[in-house]
Amino acid sequence: MKKKSSLMYVCAFVLLSMATCALAAGSYKDEYKLSCNVSMTTPQGIAVQRFADLVKERTNGQINIKIYWNGQLFSGKATNELLLMRRNIGDFSLSSFINWAPQFPAGNLFLLPWFISDKADKYKALDAIEAGKAGKMLEEMVAKFGLHVMGWGEQGAREISNNVRPIRTPEDMKDIKIRVVGSPLFMDIFTALGANPMNIAFSELLTALQQNTIEGQENPYSVYLPNRIYEFQKYLTEWSYNMDPLIYCVHEKVWATFPDDIKKTISEAAEECGKYNKCLSRLGLDNGDSEKWLREQDLMPAQPEQLNPRQYVKDHGVEVTLLTPEEIAAFRSRMGPIYDKWIPKVGKELVDAADEDMRNAKYE
Repeated sequence: MKKKSSLMYVCAFVLLSMATCALAAGSYKDEYKLSCNVSMTTPQGIAVQRFADLVKERTNGQINIKIYWNGQLFSGKATNELLLMRRNIGDFSLSSFINWAPQFPAGNLFLLPWFISDKADKYKALDAIEAGKAGKMLEEMVAKFGLHVMGWGEQGAREISNNVRPIRTPEDMKDIKIRVVGSPLFMDIFTALGANPMNIAFSELLTALQQNTIEGQENPYSVYLPNRIYEFQKYLTEWSYNMDPLIYCVHEKVWATFPDDIKKTISEAAEECGKYNKCLSRLGLDNGDSEKWLREQDLMPAQPEQLNPRQYVKDHGVEVTLLTPEEIAAFRSRMGPIYDKWIPKVGKELVDAADEDMRNAKYE
């Protein structure tokens, strides 16, 4: 009789455990929305699609993430993304601090002109910040908005193109009508260089270029190439005046619904795809580290524009100007008032931490 009772208890426990697991599995949403302000053809888009695919595969179909491309969740108004993510309009997001700048001034750290890109290796300097003290500080600040950072991706170093003249000195910027994103910092930088910055939504960029409403624009190769901006711009200068990292985020309330094993799986996918994103954005532009990693992972792209971005645009008639460290220093020397104004907004403690991270980086 005792054996029967024990067996009944065991069976009851097993059934209860199975029911609990079923209930937990049933508590997941049929679809999780991911906010993304790029197209699926960009390096960022390719990587975030891989993220969604890996999460679905590695959770055995329990977590299904649908990507809403080109800012669909915030109707193309990129500067509203942080506000809408805080409200859980999106469950996940691949976000740029540029878009968050109005509500998150600390994110302007990466946009301080020639703060990162004047180092011996701008990519290693950026990686050092993200993995260092400053990166942890930023992740803690993001958490105060109710968002959890899972990993870092990248759009790349931001370069400048125009139809007026090659840009090699600050004087070459004079009066050129340049489209910039809606961050006051960008307006200040280009005004200080004597240009005529214009805040135009990215969705209107190509039309503005075609109609000559603007004469130039600034974007990383990862945006410049997929949108075929080279068809409308004769000159491109690689000046890398700031860097544009991305963060893979999830709303804390959504994150809290996942058990530890699911969290681990999603975090690992975000880190892996963040690395993939970085390598795609840097391919053909860094010291060869990105190509090496992509080949080792059997993830090398086949598109010629991704294999060698610089040569690709040259082959399409664009005159590419590469600035020397001395020429970059001439631009950087004009930025004193910008630093005086913006370091207090970003936070001196954060800027100092980033400086320390970059000093500690190993440059080869």
